[in-house]
Amino acid sequence: QVQLVESGGGLVQPGGSLRPSCAASGSILIIYDMGWYRQAPGKQRELVATITSGGSTNYADSVKGRFTISRDNAKNTVYLQMNSLKPEDTAVYYCNAQIPIRHYWGQGTQVTVSS
Repeated sequence: QVQLVESGGGLVQPGGSLRPSCAASGSILIIYDMGWYRQAPGKQRELVATITSGGSTNYADSVKGRFTISRDNAKNTVYLQMNSLKPEDTAVYYCNAQIPIRHYWGQGTQVTVSS
């Protein structure tokens, strides 16, 4: 059984920063791609950023230059450094991991950007 547990969301003012993390646990031999997605109220879930096991990254245009995805393979953990946050970044953020052929999802962490 594999579990993904996110933490590090919260309420922040516009222009602020947050760094949510997501740790995978359970019967894990290898993790391939890991990523972050988000879903705002009334909208579809969308990709935010992904990172391969080798460290190659991909970002949505809306977050390029503001967000940085990283991972610690020894800890089976993925991070999302979010800077210069905007109200439109408000959403539930979900992590995703490919272990090894199945995709797992975390429970989500709320990020709210508001003054």
